[in-house]
Amino acid sequence: MDRDKLDFKNGEIKRLFSAMFFPTLIGMASNSVLNICDGMFVGHGVGSNALAAINIVAPLFLICTGIGLMFGIGASVIGGIRLAEGNVKAARIIMTQAYIAGAIIFGSVILASLLFTGPVLYLMGCSPALEELASDYLLWLLPGLVFFFLQCAGMMLIRLDGSPRYAMSVQIVAAVLNIFLDWYMVFPLGMGIKGASMATSISCIVAGIMVVAYFIFFSDKLKFYRLRMSVKSLRLSIRNVGYMAKIGLATFIAELAIGVMMITGNYMFLAYLGEAGVAAFSAGCYLFPLIFSISNAVAQSSQPIISYNYGAGLPDRVRQALKIAVLTACACGTVISAAMWGGSDLLAGIFINSSDTAYGIASTGLPLLGLCTLPFALNITFIGYYQSCEQSARSITYMMLRGIIFMVPGFILLPRWIGSSGLWLAIPISELLTLAIIVIAYIFNVRKH
Repeated sequence: MDRDKLDFKNGEIKRLFSAMFFPTLIGMASNSVLNICDGMFVGHGVGSNALAAINIVAPLFLICTGIGLMFGIGASVIGGIRLAEGNVKAARIIMTQAYIAGAIIFGSVILASLLFTGPVLYLMGCSPALEELASDYLLWLLPGLVFFFLQCAGMMLIRLDGSPRYAMSVQIVAAVLNIFLDWYMVFPLGMGIKGASMATSISCIVAGIMVVAYFIFFSDKLKFYRLRMSVKSLRLSIRNVGYMAKIGLATFIAELAIGVMMITGNYMFLAYLGEAGVAAFSAGCYLFPLIFSISNAVAQSSQPIISYNYGAGLPDRVRQALKIAVLTACACGTVISAAMWGGSDLLAGIFINSSDTAYGIASTGLPLLGLCTLPFALNITFIGYYQSCEQSARSITYMMLRGIIFMVPGFILLPRWIGSSGLWLAIPISELLTLAIIVIAYIFNVRKH
């Protein structure tokens, strides 16, 4: 394999970040384009109710994403520190433990969703009018979720192993395959929402196989390690898994927060604007993964650089990496916000027919939602920095503030105070309040030391 040959300890920080960022951005943006195309095909090929039904199921998918990223980032941070210490065996054990623990949790989630499909859907804000469509989508999505975990966790570990371009290729292959299958199954085959769900499952299976193939045949240092079957080994595995989960918990909360955003938004938009409101909100929810992926690309690109140099005891290189990441986050957030303000009609039209009631609601609301992008990018970057430096309490606290503590009351209270525009402003205000707290705490900490 043409490995990227990244020297996290001695290489120039700007070049290391560039080598990580662009493949990561392309790969993650590909997944976001996948989501947008999925919404476009379903919205125009099946209808706005199908779009709303997918938005009902989306929180479960995000929870699964969060579990995968939690173990991926936790294992990557700890593995990066162990590699900096020269302990390759420990890094391999950590990776293997992460995959086993995640697979057990994913299996439990899939089984519960299969046995209690109806209650799960209504818990996520489903209405009787959407139940049949949402059920079809969920049941055909479940087979691909275990492989989706392999992909989510594998992305960070493959980058840590020095192969960001391979990680990018996994995401691009999955995205292109999903887009083609989405179109083919929804339009030529006329399979409706079931076809869109099957397309997603198939692409997840292919991506998961590519990740496993990398660690078996192509990896440099990170490979699967055969764990000992003893009581002592089990105790150590539980301890390591707990620490990985602690490090990566903020990322799980990030995905959970998007799920909470969708569930709360589904309830509130349904209450104020009906099914058309939920369909309009789903257009914003399809765009939000693009916002998240670009911001997360900044955090994930700096993460292995920061964690490795943190483990090597090189604080100046850690601060330099954070500075570059913050500047990149500012640029990305500003560009996305401008695009959502200037192209709201076009963006709404991607998902919803212009004759639909939901179109007007979405085109008016998307610019307001776009106000969140700059503070969101900065929040995710700082939270990733604290994760990489093993400051899990800070990262978890900030993620809870932006994703739940400020956002949920915002969804409930703002519409009462300022009308339906408050539904769209709940997220931007939550991000701004969190950023203010992060900046104040960071400045205070710097001056203290």
